[in-house]
Amino acid sequence: MLILAAGLGRRFGGDKQLVAVGSSGEAFLDYAIRDGLDAGVEQLIVVTRSELDQPLREHLSAQHPAGLPLIVVHQDTFGPPRHKPWGTGHAVLSAADHLAGPTVILNADDYYGRRCIARTVRALANSDGSRGVLLAFELGRTLPESGEVSRAVCEIGDANQLRGLVETHRIRREADGIVAEDPFRRLEFNTPVSMNLWGLPAQAIDHLSSQWATFYSKYSDDPVAEFLLPTALDEQLADGRLEVDVVFTDEHWVGVTNPDDLDTARTLLAEHRTERA
Repeated sequence: MLILAAGLGRRFGGDKQLVAVGSSGEAFLDYAIRDGLDAGVEQLIVVTRSELDQPLREHLSAQHPAGLPLIVVHQDTFGPPRHKPWGTGHAVLSAADHLAGPTVILNADDYYGRRCIARTVRALANSDGSRGVLLAFELGRTLPESGEVSRAVCEIGDANQLRGLVETHRIRREADGIVAEDPFRRLEFNTPVSMNLWGLPAQAIDHLSSQWATFYSKYSDDPVAEFLLPTALDEQLADGRLEVDVVFTDEHWVGVTNPDDLDTARTLLAEHRTERA
């Protein structure tokens, strides 16, 4: 299982990968690790930044004193050097030497629900080794009570195959439903969205290398452009290089964007872990 934990957390104002959200000081990634191990994951790979290596290891040692089957990779040493990380697609590539087969990939700063990682692991194990898996959430279970967010809306074809992702911005709750401004549309509570919990076959990760080369040839001088995993996978879907099965969940996603989100996230997390215990 590959956990992406190299982001700068600029809107949050710090390293939200390690911020305490649980009653015993757990960060979001601690729940992912425990749920992954419960699902039978045998190897954990965390992609982070060099400057976070020591605090990350100290945190994990405190939260998991029995030890972990852990590899830590530094995205910034994969290069080329740049202050802002190159994005989630680049983060996956930085760990590619440690990925020998199908891999579950997720964000360190999101809570996916107690059963979601297990569901993704099972679906990936039951595939033929060439197909990917995307865990889709119901939009309404990922939205804050106020404010606007962006989500990748899933376009789904026959037999629950993913046809594509539509990046949709300024989504908010209104009295009569859910509205997005860019592109403008009304959305249902159960609209399936991706929160970046993937199960990928080895060849999808291999394809990222050529996609990264193309991206870098265009944006090597851009200090903020990002090579994003969902964008790269959407391109593979469009080119017929990848097929992805969508697996659905009714769990709640919990995350934080700004410091003001923390209290709400802690309350929701406590409720949902208790409900599923």
